[in-house]
Amino acid sequence: MPLVTSKEMLLKAQEGGYAVGAFNAENMEMVKAIIQAAEELKAPVMIQTTPSTIKYGTLETYSAIVAAEAEKASVPVCLHLDHGSSFDLAMKALKAGYTSVMMDGSKLDFEGNIEVSKKVADVAAAMGIPCEAELGKVGGKEDDLEAEADTNTDPQQAKEFVERTGVTSLAVAIGTAHGFYVGTPVLDKERLSEIREVVDIPLVLHGASGLTDEDVMDCVKRGICKVNFATELRAAYSKAVRETLADEAVFDPKAYGKAGIAAVKELVMARMKVCGCDGKAE
Repeated sequence: MPLVTSKEMLLKAQEGGYAVGAFNAENMEMVKAIIQAAEELKAPVMIQTTPSTIKYGTLETYSAIVAAEAEKASVPVCLHLDHGSSFDLAMKALKAGYTSVMMDGSKLDFEGNIEVSKKVADVAAAMGIPCEAELGKVGGKEDDLEAEADTNTDPQQAKEFVERTGVTSLAVAIGTAHGFYVGTPVLDKERLSEIREVVDIPLVLHGASGLTDEDVMDCVKRGICKVNFATELRAAYSKAVRETLADEAVFDPKAYGKAGIAAVKELVMARMKVCGCDGKAE
């Protein structure tokens, strides 16, 4: 089916008490793996690209690849701009055919974040496209975006932020980090519950690579409707490729591409089950 927006799938997740898995793709093989996993489990799915991935392959290229693969799929597929770093990039993504965008103004002060998030949300809404924003800072490193320390989201600020910006989903900081964790993450789950009480739009969890299944499931129970996975997919793909290339007789790129697809598909299916979105596609 054609690409869909994230609006309906996230609202259904919120109503049904599960989360949609959102998976970052770097190439055609990862796109195929993610959609194959969604097809097999009958799950709605979001495929995401970050600014550095876009710099590598362009918005138009990823839009074309995902749209072509989604067209053959029987489950809803959404193409999302992850960590949109500027108003300009978000506008280019909308023009290129992305069906969901994120404006990440979390590096700005509260008022600055509100200003740029509202600006993107207003244009996206006029086009019928949902807009995600982030309040608080998720630690670790996501491409070129790095936070020196975690600053968890304040519930009352979250309420004001959502009311003033009109965004349709909100990424919250509760102690997660981008990339792989150096130590054991300590999540402020009570903070998440407090945010859920005062914010009525779908909440998003970033930095889920490396979290235990139990942590992810608990966060979903407390109101998370979308969970992002990126680093662990890259690691699974790269490991499968390296193992295939260890055989010097292998010289066809399709051979290690197929190995990468299999590894990513297996991981995505496992994460979808943890999010509880398997069997939720109509």
